[in-house]
Amino acid sequence: MPLTIGVPREVFAGEKRVATVPDVVQKLTKLGFAVLVEQGAGEAANFTDDAYRAAGAQIAPDAAALWGSADIVFKVRPPVAGELPLVRAGTTLVGFIWPAQNPELMQGLAGRKATVLAIDSLPRQLSRAQKMDALTSMAGISGYRAVIEAANAFGRFFNGQITAAGKIPPATVFVAGAGVAGLAAIGTAANLGAIVRANDTRAEVADQVTSLGGQFVKVDYEEEGSGGGGYAKVMSEGFQQAQRAMYAQQAKDADIIITTALIPGKPAPRLITAEMVRSMKPGSVIVDMAAEQGGNCELTVPGEAVVRHGVTIIGYMDLPSRLARQASTLYATNLLRLTEELCKGKDGVIDVNMEDDAIRGLTVIKDGAITWPPPPLNLPAPPAPKPAAAPAAPAAKKAAHAHGPSGPMAPGTLAVVFGLGALLFLLVGAFAPASFLAHFTVFVLACFIGYMVIWNVTPSLHTPLMSVTNAISSIIAVGALVQVAPPLGDGGGGRPDGLILGLAVVALALTAVNMFGGFAVTRRMLAMFRK
Repeated sequence: MPLTIGVPREVFAGEKRVATVPDVVQKLTKLGFAVLVEQGAGEAANFTDDAYRAAGAQIAPDAAALWGSADIVFKVRPPVAGELPLVRAGTTLVGFIWPAQNPELMQGLAGRKATVLAIDSLPRQLSRAQKMDALTSMAGISGYRAVIEAANAFGRFFNGQITAAGKIPPATVFVAGAGVAGLAAIGTAANLGAIVRANDTRAEVADQVTSLGGQFVKVDYEEEGSGGGGYAKVMSEGFQQAQRAMYAQQAKDADIIITTALIPGKPAPRLITAEMVRSMKPGSVIVDMAAEQGGNCELTVPGEAVVRHGVTIIGYMDLPSRLARQASTLYATNLLRLTEELCKGKDGVIDVNMEDDAIRGLTVIKDGAITWPPPPLNLPAPPAPKPAAAPAAPAAKKAAHAHGPSGPMAPGTLAVVFGLGALLFLLVGAFAPASFLAHFTVFVLACFIGYMVIWNVTPSLHTPLMSVTNAISSIIAVGALVQVAPPLGDGGGGRPDGLILGLAVVALALTAVNMFGGFAVTRRMLAMFRK
């Protein structure tokens, strides 16, 4: 019998997102599920009950009716105390759970004999899990919104301008942490015209920062900062001291600081001290995206925007919710992809397959039994290093190998080839008519000169293939002109017949198209890389 997916209204204070949207409801029904949405669940994200009905969902009058009828419940925030008693035995709950930070909630859900899939525990190392990665979706929205909040609190333009009233310098933005949220912030700030600098403990993200228009600021301390699952790791005390010195310098120069540093299961590291805040220019802005876990700034007040020492410090914990419609759409799509993995048969029934690495990783409770943390993933072994180059062979062996099929000819073979060529020319000279001999000599010289010309063309603005074809076309054009134009002093008597003349004209036209067309294509290709 097909199962029912329930989508309750989020009751967490200030949460505007909803776990599914009308467009996704249609796709869930095609998988065989019935969809039940609590009345008003999507209003804060601008999705009306009528839109859900039109997409094929039913509307539950209240939370009790929804939880009592749903077999699977899609949520955004973890259940609060008032929702826990509504969870029926055998219910499958899907949403953000944060099992490391919510041990009491985990015990409560286990006591309700539920199956819980924590979307935040998805093993992000698996490439096929990316389509279900709600953390990445929400982080990208958070990074974008962080820049918008900073621009709202900042006192002037992001981009530099020269006006009749004077010159306005561009804003300087420093982003601490270049994960998904940090990269989104870098790209948004750069598109607004700001000078963007960024830092991350993972050196491999430097190219990504540069590609988005930012400048990577390196800490003067050598230590690898990559951790598991695409996150950064906790760095040594020596690195942290060098990092604090660099942050202190950036704080003096920056107009806006956006911090994104978080390590799962740990309090947010303190990157910006009160002394650094005091050193910032009046009117500067700090957006602390780690406020929910304590904040990266020492003066952050979680959930609020405060002014300290003339600096606005924004500690909002609902950045994705401030773009509720967009965030809900992306989150609903992530849950749809998860549902497709759970319902391979498209029959409205899910299978929580604990043999599947992706499903096993995000299943934190199975039928009332806590299964978190999951066992380590069996990731494929890294490719074996390439073998070291073999030692140089003796000179005699090199010479013998060079005379093989891919090397130059042996002296004896070369002598035989030249001998056969000389014999061929002797026979042609002895028996061929004089007119043929003249043309044959021109043909041989043309082949030699053509070879030397074509293979010495430098492909500076073309591909090598285009260079060769243009060189060949040039030789054909010269030959066609010789055929079209009579020899000097001939008086027209040496003009070729109509067929040869026609072929020469056609060859000249085609080679001209090829040559000039090649240059036109090259110009268009180069124009693609110009701003």
